[in-house]
Amino acid sequence: MEKLFRPSPKSFKNTFCIFHEVLPEKIAGMKVQYDSQSGSKYFYTKDGMYRLSNHWGRLANSKWRLEQMEPETESKFKIGFASWNEFYSDNAEEELYYLEADFTKRKVNYQHRNNPEYSGKAILRTSFETGKKIKQIRNLFELTSWAKYFDYDDIDELRKKIIDQLIFTNRTLEEIKRELD
Repeated sequence: MEKLFRPSPKSFKNTFCIFHEVLPEKIAGMKVQYDSQSGSKYFYTKDGMYRLSNHWGRLANSKWRLEQMEPETESKFKIGFASWNEFYSDNAEEELYYLEADFTKRKVNYQHRNNPEYSGKAILRTSFETGKKIKQIRNLFELTSWAKYFDYDDIDELRKKIIDQLIFTNRTLEEIKRELD
């Protein structure tokens, strides 16, 4: 019988991880190895961890995000899987995060600098700075009132210019807007 890796729940403190949603058959017949007080269930394998939960995002001292399947599943409880090598350290002091924008879906997300897909082009920021930029970019995606001050025919082109500057430079939103004015 294969011996399973059994990490301590404390070993995941101060980590960042992106889980990828999987269907329930992936954990069918598996034994729950940790059942949290908040109702999440954890299944450990030699390759990684499955997590069954109805809450994702900030978890105590960690940032765990779920990339949902498309089309999205109906269930409130989602099952995510992450390989052991996808857990990265997290703290408030270091510049660990960069931003990625999806202009088609009008969404922004943060990624960890240890992500193998990080090109080194987007500016790295602390958690606090990253959160501020995310709020600004979400407002740019969701609202249009800010655009009435600019002489641009294509708001999507203007939005992309501003968001790219927020992601790839250290300039403030005010500095960027002044330059475009």
